[in-house]
Amino acid sequence: MKYLGIENLIVSNASGGVNSNFDVGDIMLINDHINMMPEHPLRGENDDRFGDRFVDMHEPYDLKMLAKMESIAKKNKIKIHKGVYLALQGPTFETPAEYRMVRIIGADAVGMSTVPEVIVAKHMKMKCLGISIITDLGIEGHIEEVSHKAVQNAAKLAEKGVCKLVEEFVFQN
Repeated sequence: MKYLGIENLIVSNASGGVNSNFDVGDIMLINDHINMMPEHPLRGENDDRFGDRFVDMHEPYDLKMLAKMESIAKKNKIKIHKGVYLALQGPTFETPAEYRMVRIIGADAVGMSTVPEVIVAKHMKMKCLGISIITDLGIEGHIEEVSHKAVQNAAKLAEKGVCKLVEEFVFQN
């Protein structure tokens, strides 16, 4: 994408919310992440054409893009949260103990994607914005059975709001 001239990347995912302020169907703007995936997308020999060997990750999600999205949400009265996303490998959903660990180490949501894509984009000096849809809850006392179908159904709850946010973000001058 970078070589096609794209400078800004918007990523989205479905995630389990571990923040007790979250409900299924909520939208969380990702303001930071924790990478707990066992493999790193930049492991191996570096190709300097794509970026420096050691990537600065002090601002993985662009603060100006986040502020713009927050403003759009406020204008449209779309409820959003901001929070930290933690990436685990999957393809299994988390156990109650894993949900608890995710919250203890400082994340608000957990999923199986997004972080490798953002790392690679940052490697190529792209700006990133992350949107996470809370599709299930990993909050003690509120953990229920989850399936891929249930996640897809829950994501539909936020679909209209997310589409409105992204559309205005992309086409707003």
